[in-house]
Amino acid sequence: MTPWEIKGREFNNCNCAYGCPCQFLAPPTYGTCEAAMTVIVDQGHYGDVKLDGLKIGATYKWPGAVHEGNGEYQLFIDETATTEQREALEKIATGKDTDDMATMWWIFNAMCPTQHATQYKKIDAEIDVDARTASSSVEGIFEVEGQPIKNPITGADHRAQIALPHGFEYAMAEVGSATTNTKGGSIDLPNNKNTYAQFAQLHLNNSGVIR
Repeated sequence: MTPWEIKGREFNNCNCAYGCPCQFLAPPTYGTCEAAMTVIVDQGHYGDVKLDGLKIGATYKWPGAVHEGNGEYQLFIDETATTEQREALEKIATGKDTDDMATMWWIFNAMCPTQHATQYKKIDAEIDVDARTASSSVEGIFEVEGQPIKNPITGADHRAQIALPHGFEYAMAEVGSATTNTKGGSIDLPNNKNTYAQFAQLHLNNSGVIR
C-alpha cells in the first residue's frame, strides 16, 4: 500500500434538508442521495508525488440511502495535474490504497457499481470553512454556490456544526446551504437547490481521519 496523506478543504452539496440525515444514520430526506463534492488539497502527497494546490470534483447519485448501494459517480481531476498526480488523486478519491471503510471515498466506491470515466477538467474553487461560503465549478460540468443558512425572521447568518468523533470523513463540519447547477457529465443533479451544504477541513490518510 502506497502511503498518502492530504490536508485540505471540502465543500459538498446534497439534495437533503439541512443537517443531512446520512450524518445521523437516517434515510435521505427525499429517499435518494444526490451530491456534488469539491476538495481543495492544500497539502498532500501520494508516496513521493506532491499534491499541494490541486483540486478534485465529483458527482454522486444513489436511488436510496448510500449504504443500500446501486449508486453511480463521476470523478473530475484538476487539468493542471501531471500524469503522476492524476493517477495519485484518482487512487485516493476512489478508495484505493485505503484501509477498508476508512474514508468516505472507500465507502462511495464500494457503494457505486456504476463508475463513469474520470475526466480532467479546469476546476475553480474557493472554500472558506469558518464563514460557510464557497463557490466551485468544473468546466462544462457543474457550478455550486454555498452560503450560511439564513434566519428566516432576521435574515442573520445561522451557524450549526456536526461533530463526528469516529467518522470517516471529517472531525467537524460546518453546515450551510447551497445550490448546484449541472451542465454536463454523466450525472444530473436537478434537486440540489437551496439544500444541505457541508464545509469541512479534511485531514486524511490510508487509515482515515487524522485527529
